Amino acid sequence: MNRICVYCGSNRGAQLAYADAAERLAGVLVDNDIELVYGGATAGIMGVIADRVLALGGRVHGVLPRSITHKELAHSGLTELHTVDTMHERKALMADLADGFVALPGGFGTLEEIIEIVTWGQLQFHGKPCGLLNVGGYFDHLLAFLSHAEQEGFIRSENRSMLLTDSSPEGLLQQFLDYRPPSVTKWVDGKL
Repeated sequence: MNRICVYCGSNRGAQLAYADAAERLAGVLVDNDIELVYGGATAGIMGVIADRVLALGGRVHGVLPRSITHKELAHSGLTELHTVDTMHERKALMADLADGFVALPGGFGTLEEIIEIVTWGQLQFHGKPCGLLNVGGYFDHLLAFLSHAEQEGFIRSENRSMLLTDSSPEGLLQQFLDYRPPSVTKWVDGKL
């Protein structure tokens, strides 16, 4: 595993534990010689993880749409900053650059990104691991919802297992290293 894409908030959130987890994940990435791919900004948890990876001597690849470079304060100290035209291009390039995907606590954008990339895996557009770093139970309600969706027949158990979860960066990375994508595809009413 050479690069991991981290989806995270452009805000720091209400708990110091969120920034602490970002710094801890940064250390785990650098200790394992894994480069960071992320949204390219200096703000919030995004800036925390990028700054920490760089401070530890790691490599950071940011991807940011031109239209929001001024709004999100593009990080000028990255190993590489890719500027693209649209959010769709941003997500596609981040997916191409990464060997796995982690969501830290964040808002709508973070949730949209991790759910979309898991869906791409479900559709077999990629076979890369996807996971939640469940800091202080931040994702517990989302996980309960996904279990409910599985119980209600909207998510197959094989596909539900594609979203890995751990409260520690070390544990999540080990799950990534052990990950094998399910061989089942997404079926709708008995048809592919």
